[in-house]
Amino acid sequence: MRDWENGRISRHAVPLPHGRGLCCFRGDEFVLTIGGKGGGIAGRKNIRSKMQMKKFNVGIVGYGWVATAHIPAINATALGQVTAVCSSRKLDSTELSRKYGGRVTAYTDFNEMLANPDIHAISVCSYPYEHAKQVIAAAKAGKHLIIEKPLCLSLKDLKAMQAAIEKAKVKTCVCFECRYSSQFMATKAVIDEGLLGKLHYGEVDYYHGIGPWYGQFRWNTRKDAGGSSLLTAGCHALDALLLCMGSEVTEVTSYDTKSSSKIFAPYEYTTSSVTILKFKNGSVGKCAAIVDCLQPYYFHTHLVGSEGSLLDNKFHSMKLKTNKHAWSSLAMKLLDSGDVSDHPYTTQFEAFFNTLDKGKEMPLTSFAEAARSHEVIFAADQSARTGKPVRLKVTVA
Repeated sequence: MRDWENGRISRHAVPLPHGRGLCCFRGDEFVLTIGGKGGGIAGRKNIRSKMQMKKFNVGIVGYGWVATAHIPAINATALGQVTAVCSSRKLDSTELSRKYGGRVTAYTDFNEMLANPDIHAISVCSYPYEHAKQVIAAAKAGKHLIIEKPLCLSLKDLKAMQAAIEKAKVKTCVCFECRYSSQFMATKAVIDEGLLGKLHYGEVDYYHGIGPWYGQFRWNTRKDAGGSSLLTAGCHALDALLLCMGSEVTEVTSYDTKSSSKIFAPYEYTTSSVTILKFKNGSVGKCAAIVDCLQPYYFHTHLVGSEGSLLDNKFHSMKLKTNKHAWSSLAMKLLDSGDVSDHPYTTQFEAFFNTLDKGKEMPLTSFAEAARSHEVIFAADQSARTGKPVRLKVTVA
């Protein structure tokens, strides 16, 4: 009952009694079409009752490219709706409300938005260097948090954010949304079913040329904004590798370099890195983070275990007695775009609001989970900078 295609009423529309009209959903908006004289459809009246029934009001801070993906994804969930946007630019509340199909208040003062008791959660979509200050302030205000990657640009800020969140006891969701993609939900299912056996090697690599044709290029080239090839984008691949390998990292060694192309000359940091990881259970892994390539987007995944292997959307398993001379295919949608509009935010945010409603921690992408991935990233960047391996602290079993 959610289709509204090409301006026509969905075939799932439900007739109202006495021929007075039809009701259906257009996107995530409940639409009531009132019939005019003679039973014809003379006018439309939009009733946003579905929006009004939602439980969690969300304020967005930062109104850039990623925010325009967060807002419709949040509004598409059953329990969440965006009711406020804070930006350094002066925005018009009426225009925002019209665009997103519900009452949205525009703010230029973040603290003023935090003071609104009707806002339950904050979605942090600002520049990475603003995240720590905003997350800490929101936690102190008792707001639950959705935080875009990277969480921050330093280990010091990461620890400060973690302390504030733990003290405030607010719930969190970090946008490592690839964990909720079709590709990695299917991949994790194959691993959990034991079809690959015990993994001893894995590689997940991120290839995405972020050049002048991307809006974020304007600020992403700065060291104090993009940070590193891992922090700015490759973090998705490293986080996915940690998800698949399922063991703590004990040591990392990383090397970095940069393209000689004039296209990527504005970058203030090295834009290609490769990181080798040792895991507590004895396995090893590799993650390449390449944001200065000239090729189609590619999220490479190759896992090797005692019972089989997986390569992107193909696998071989001795347990299933598949043909060892040919790959078998998995039904999944591969990660094939860096465009935020293609990211699986709605699936992730749906899970967040459902667990928030139950007073539980977010599965897969809570702050605590994402912080572990960031600790590995910071160690990798340190290794590349110093030319030495970096050991990480691990829990004692």
